[in-house]
This record gives sequence, C-alpha cells and structure tokens, in this order.
Amino acid sequence: MSKKIEEKKKIVDGIRKNFEGAVSIVLINARGLKADEETQLRKELREAKIIFKVYKNTMLKFAFDDSEFKNLSEYLSGPTTVAISYDDATSAARIINKFMKENENLEFKAGFISGNFYNGEEVKAIANIPSREELLSKLLGSIKSPMASFARVIKAIADKKVA
Repeated sequence: MSKKIEEKKKIVDGIRKNFEGAVSIVLINARGLKADEETQLRKELREAKIIFKVYKNTMLKFAFDDSEFKNLSEYLSGPTTVAISYDDATSAARIINKFMKENENLEFKAGFISGNFYNGEEVKAIANIPSREELLSKLLGSIKSPMASFARVIKAIADKKVA
C-alpha cells in the first residue's frame, strides 16, 4: 500500500473512532462563518462535551461506509462540519440552532440522532425540543402544583374542624 493511502486510512479510522458511542451526529454547512463566531460556537460545544470538526467529504464518506451512519453520505456536498455528541442526543443540535438564530451563515444538512436519520429541517425541529432536564422539571412542576393545592385544601379543612 502506498504511503498516501495508509495516511488516508489512518484519518478514516480516526473519524470512525470519533463516531464510536455517539448518540448523535449532526452535519452542518458553516460556510461564511467568521473566525470569532466559529471560535464562540466551538467553545459552547466543547463545554457541552461535543466534538466539532471539519473533515473532507471523501474521508467522511469512507468513514460512513459499512456503518450505521451510511445514509448520511448523501448529504456530503459542499463544506461539511460535524458535531458529535456522546451524552445528550439533542444537545449538539440545540446549541447549533441557538447559535443559528444570531448567525445566519449556518445551516443543518442532516443528522443521526438516537438511531434515526433526519434531514436538515427535521434536525432543526428536533433542536427546538427542550432538553431532558427541562422536560423533567416541567413534569415535576406540573405534578407538584396540584399536590400542593390539595395539601392546602386538606389543611384548611383540618384547621376548620379544629376551630
């Protein structure tokens, strides 16, 4: 094997290694993003423990081949940046979507989130779903409110009987 092919194989293997254990992979087009904007986005993603990398489309295609992410290959045209999350399936899409509201130079291409493939519009819709923690706190709040009201009514009845 030539040295160049061996080097490319190492790159593809490295990309595949980054995909291991990922709960989501989001492909975006970051064309036109200014350096300071990209730095800010990278910082926010890094804080959320999300890998954010630019790869050549051909290397990504080889990495996607013979993997569960194969369907993402059809979205590999033009500049492609990849956000890989290992903990929260929607966190990468949420952070990028929040950033998109201030920077129109970003657009979702596609994503693999919790075992399903989504096009760019679908990824954007998923990005608007609140995080698991937010949903749980809303659920607990809605459960707690009626119970607190019920407890106040019972206490008022008990106080009335005592008086």
